[in-house]
Amino acid sequence: MAKEGSGSILQFAPFQSSVDEGFWHRLSSLKLNKFGIDDSPIPISGFFAPCSHSQVSNHLTLLAESLPSDSNEESSMPAIAQSNRNRCSVPGILYNTNTMESFHALDKQALLKAEAKKIWEDIHSGKAVEDCALLSRFLLISFADLKKWSFHYWFAFPALALDPPATLVDLRPASQWFTAQEAESISAACNEWRNSNVTADVPFFLVSIGFDSHAAIRHLKDWEACQGNSQKLLFAFYDPCHLPNNPGWPLRNFLALICARWNLKTVHFLCYRENRGFADLSLSLVGEALITVPQGWREHQCVPNAVGWELNKGRKMPRCINLAKSMDPTRLAISAADLNLKLMRWRALPSLNLDILFSVKCLLLGAGTLGCQVARMLMAWGFRKITLVDNGRVAMSNPLRQSLYTLDDCLNGGDFKATASVRSLQRIFPAVEAEGVVMAIPMPGHPVSSEEEKRVLEDCKRLNDLIDSHDVVFLLTDTRESRWLPSLLCANTNKITITAALGFDSFLVMRHGPGPFNSTTDLKTETTNSLSAAIDNLALTNKDGRQRLGCYFCNDVVAPTDSTSNRTLDQQCTVTRPGLAPIASALAVELLVGILHHPEGIFAEAEVANSNNSGSPELPLGILPHQIRGSLPHFQQMTLLGHSSNSCTACCHTVVSEYRKRGMQFILQAINHPTYLEDVTGLTELMKSASSFQLDWDDETEEADDECIEL
Repeated sequence: MAKEGSGSILQFAPFQSSVDEGFWHRLSSLKLNKFGIDDSPIPISGFFAPCSHSQVSNHLTLLAESLPSDSNEESSMPAIAQSNRNRCSVPGILYNTNTMESFHALDKQALLKAEAKKIWEDIHSGKAVEDCALLSRFLLISFADLKKWSFHYWFAFPALALDPPATLVDLRPASQWFTAQEAESISAACNEWRNSNVTADVPFFLVSIGFDSHAAIRHLKDWEACQGNSQKLLFAFYDPCHLPNNPGWPLRNFLALICARWNLKTVHFLCYRENRGFADLSLSLVGEALITVPQGWREHQCVPNAVGWELNKGRKMPRCINLAKSMDPTRLAISAADLNLKLMRWRALPSLNLDILFSVKCLLLGAGTLGCQVARMLMAWGFRKITLVDNGRVAMSNPLRQSLYTLDDCLNGGDFKATASVRSLQRIFPAVEAEGVVMAIPMPGHPVSSEEEKRVLEDCKRLNDLIDSHDVVFLLTDTRESRWLPSLLCANTNKITITAALGFDSFLVMRHGPGPFNSTTDLKTETTNSLSAAIDNLALTNKDGRQRLGCYFCNDVVAPTDSTSNRTLDQQCTVTRPGLAPIASALAVELLVGILHHPEGIFAEAEVANSNNSGSPELPLGILPHQIRGSLPHFQQMTLLGHSSNSCTACCHTVVSEYRKRGMQFILQAINHPTYLEDVTGLTELMKSASSFQLDWDDETEEADDECIEL
């Protein structure tokens, strides 16, 4: 402890920092969702309070609320609750870099000097007197490695250096410096100051003691009013330090203000400390310091030298914290899964609407090779709500091509694909909202007995309910006829429908057009959708005169029938080159993302590869085709357009009308009578006409060129 007349250099206990995990989580969210690659300085707030323990100093702490709001509204400073006696707010600035190299390349001395200059200007302008928290400005530089959840950072607490330094004349516990009557009055005044909503978080103040030993606390701006009205005048501050022989860091800039504004050469200061929320004069310190006004300090242009970079284990070096192990694995998985998508919005795709993708409910009919790949692609794009429908079991031949299954799923007869696929999705990404439904899809051309009718009708009703409760339907089954009923139900309710189908070395990916009743007045009032608010904004009607896009069955001239009976094994199974399924599945999901981001949604016109608006800024994902057909032998891919057919067995006006009139009885008749759909759509008559059509050949060759018939 310095004794009176010792004349030693006044030394200060450095500020120490503490960063709550919530700050890093909030910074990560802001970096991904708002700041992107913008590395502009960010205003932040730190918090400290007077020391409240004889063995432990208080730190300057950063919390989640230290950062600005992550809303779209511009905010120059984070929103901080005022009048919290345990969280005195001080302003800071954050420089968060985009790379580790940029972090190390920052000119730290220049940054420190720039913040010190702000303090110096605030002193000369009087701002620091009006808002004394400005004296404790701080600086933070950082690099957030969001892949590894590690954060490199370094604090600086800029302090204007007195030259020559202040000389300490006396420093002792406040209880030894004041008389008993003065100590009692000061304690009462400080407790009142700390308990007031107006002054609790004001860290610098004046303590005036009259000749009657009565103490009063005043704001810094009242310094002139205190002259001549008091026996003793002390410059007090909230001291975060607990050391008995050193005042805390905030006193440094406080002395600079006293020296520059009031030209005092002798200063009595009070290091205010507490115990259990009340003033503790035995822990608090009172000191006397001599100041020599440095040459040029009266001039605004002369900025003093500054110090203040925080030491790490006694060395000038940054700190690093890794939060990966301390975070909840599910939360980590969500953040990591969203990382690529949010990075896409930084530069490549700013208009990407992640809210739509997160909320859309996807129904996958078929959990085989295509279903597994589509589910994986959906999760990669950010879709979280996935339902898989299948009644098959995992066979030994499946895991090699069907990416959601392993050998364990094949044992003991095999698990149901619908449930095994959901387990796998949840292992891959615990936050996915996946459901598996074990059921068969009723198919035309597969007649059922009277005993089976009830079960089949229940399956039809269940499928209808599933389609109603989802926003998007993928047709990924391995037979043509299993796609008919879903195509009809989707056409009836105008659901977004994507088909992916494989041949041996070719594939088809297409989006179905809207149904024949595609205006809001035509839709059945009892048919309700679970579309999210974002999906509701998609267009609900075609443009006048525009022909509908076709469905999977629109180009067929025969009804779907049994394609598996009386077939060899290679004809019953989808024998295809292994690379086709991943290609087709990826294109199917990309097509869905394009639909969701198109202003007209399901009613968007079809575009082809040479479309003039393929580079339109309104469609940053590119063109939105109707059909994509690919061929592996030639490594070719084509975009085609097919309009709806008036004789389509799945989506034409006649079929949908019949379904609306007769409901499940119509479906049952289509299942049991193979020619029914052809009869009701007019395909039977069309085929009769085609078979009876004959050409009369003229043997006179000289007239042949004039009588050609165009088919």
